[in-house]
Amino acid sequence: MVQHLLARRGAARIALIPPPVLEALNDGLVPTVNLNEFLALDLARLARSVARAIGLDPGAERLDDTLAMLPAFKPVKRHLHVARAFYDLTLPRSDRDAVAHRLATHASDIARSWAAQWVAFSGLGLDGQLQAVRRFAADPHFGVREMAWSAVRPAVATDVDAAIALLAGWVRDDDANLRRFASELTRPHGVWCAPLQALKAEPWRGLPLLEPLKSDPSLYVRNSVANWLNDASRTHPEWVVETCARWTRGSKTPETAYITRRAQRTLNK
Repeated sequence: MVQHLLARRGAARIALIPPPVLEALNDGLVPTVNLNEFLALDLARLARSVARAIGLDPGAERLDDTLAMLPAFKPVKRHLHVARAFYDLTLPRSDRDAVAHRLATHASDIARSWAAQWVAFSGLGLDGQLQAVRRFAADPHFGVREMAWSAVRPAVATDVDAAIALLAGWVRDDDANLRRFASELTRPHGVWCAPLQALKAEPWRGLPLLEPLKSDPSLYVRNSVANWLNDASRTHPEWVVETCARWTRGSKTPETAYITRRAQRTLNK
C-alpha cells in the first residue's frame, strides 16, 4: 500500500529521497511532488511499469530501442520519446482508445504527461487538439498541466489568431487551471519552448485573453498573466507600460496591482 506516501513532502535533495518513495515512483504507483523526484526517476523502469499497467508489452522492440537511446537526450526530450514510443505501439491495436484512457488516468503524473503529449502526435487540427488536451490542462498535477500546454504550442504557432478565438471561453472558465492554461499557452516567449513570433511582434493581439484575467482571484493565474506581459516587455516595453497604466486606472483591485507590478519587473530593474 502506498496511500501513506501521497501526502509526503518532497525531499530537498535527490540523495534524501527515501528508498520506498523512489520504489513507488519507479513503479508508477505515486506521482512526483517536486523536481528532485522527477530527476531521480529511473525512466526505463517507470516506462516498463506503465506499459505493463496499461496493457502494452514492456519488452516491445519499439520501446526497447527508445529506452536505449534516452541518455543521448536532455530530460524533457526523453519523455517526448517515451510518449512517442507508447503512441506508436498503440497504432495497430483495436483497443487503442482503452489503452489511451488507462494512460490518461494512470496514478503516475509522468504517465499522464505522456498521454498529454499524444495530442501533438494526433494529426488533429488546433480545435481538436485543444479539446483533446483539456483534461490534461485541468489535471491536479502541475507537471501534467505544463506538458499539456507545451504539447499544443506548436499548433498555436501556426495560427495565433485562431487559437486566441478558441481560447476565449477558457479565460472565463471557473477552473483556474484552465484560465492559466490559456495564458501560459500563448506567452510570447514562453518557457523551454520556441517564441510565438506573431505575439512577440504584436503582443496586443493577445489582449482578448489577457483582459478578462487582469484581476483574476487566483495567484496561479495572476503570475502567468504578469509573466505574459513581462515577456512582451522584451520587444514592446512601451505597450506593456501603457497596458499596465490603463489597467491600473480601470481596476483598483489589489489583484490588478499585483499583476501590473510584476509585469514590469524587468523594465523596473
